[in-house]
Amino acid sequence: MKKLVIISHTEHYKNADGNIVGLGSTVTEINNLLSVFDEVVHVAMLHNSPAPASALPYTSNKITFLALPAVGGPKVLDKLAIIWKAPQILITIKKAIKRADYFQFRAPTGIGVFVIPYLVLFSSKKGWFKYAGNWNQKKPPLAYSFQRWILKNQKRKVTINGLWPNQPKQCLTFENPCLTSNEINEGVVLTSNKSISKGGINFCFVGRLEEEKGVGLLIEAFKSLSNEEKLKINTVNVVGYGKRLNDYKSKAGDSGLNFEFHGFLSRNDVHEIYKESHAIVLPSASEGFPKVIAEAMNYGCLPIVSDISSISHYVKNEGNGFLIFPITKENLIKQIKKVLNLSDIQYAKMIQSQKEELSKFTYRHYNNRILKELLN
Repeated sequence: MKKLVIISHTEHYKNADGNIVGLGSTVTEINNLLSVFDEVVHVAMLHNSPAPASALPYTSNKITFLALPAVGGPKVLDKLAIIWKAPQILITIKKAIKRADYFQFRAPTGIGVFVIPYLVLFSSKKGWFKYAGNWNQKKPPLAYSFQRWILKNQKRKVTINGLWPNQPKQCLTFENPCLTSNEINEGVVLTSNKSISKGGINFCFVGRLEEEKGVGLLIEAFKSLSNEEKLKINTVNVVGYGKRLNDYKSKAGDSGLNFEFHGFLSRNDVHEIYKESHAIVLPSASEGFPKVIAEAMNYGCLPIVSDISSISHYVKNEGNGFLIFPITKENLIKQIKKVLNLSDIQYAKMIQSQKEELSKFTYRHYNNRILKELLN
């Protein structure tokens, strides 16, 4: 029997039926970990707000959710609340780890400032850290910089995005899983018949609707296209939610384009958007390697993405996608125009060249690496 405790800041909610649901991408990853572990306990944050459509339930009673208070946020009071709740959080984590064989801590996160030092200095339990942010970020927030420094200077394994110069030996390059083998097979069939010249070109954005993710930049870039170029575009699908949603809708209203704002969608519904789209546009200023890039590529979406963090390790400019650097409106427009001018032959060649990378993002590949490289 192998029991894993995962500690994270992943958002969880109670749905209308009183059942626990959590952030879809993380919950799906954990559901698939039952091929490695006999039991999983997820220690994470429970929010007292309605569950978004993207939240999913755990699929087995071998997965247990253990609630932490929902702390963190941009305001000073939010950060003080983390300190105030720290003893309660540490007691909960200590009890959970005591009954486990392994732990995984998912960083960077606000509680990592005190949980990582606790695990490094006071716990002898086997385990590893998963750093999902930009490992090579030049000027990260102070809390993130502190967590990264500790992880570089301790002995347990750390899984990170990308392969970097002077990478400490305990830091292993690990792709974030997001695809099942069946979805890979479905993508092969779909992309073999996908065309860019019939019925207009569809673009999509998937993520939080905020300036840091480049939503405003995306809208301005599309608005700046010529009327002739806009006629080639069928729909720009925007999936996600943020406080500025109505502001973005207003900005897109006079664009001369069909912007569709979908809000939160289930994982299956997001995949349907990918199947209809020809490119995913993510002009973000800060990322690790977003799972949505690999998911979209699987269904024939060419990534138009920022050249930051480890993204260029998988997306090759004009090979299987398009990179934006520096992240400006002019550079984004330039890459959008390249997609608008692709022939069917060029498009087919690009989406087929994506297939080499996608197997690295399957749950099967990820779980095999956990067994071989983290548990032994």
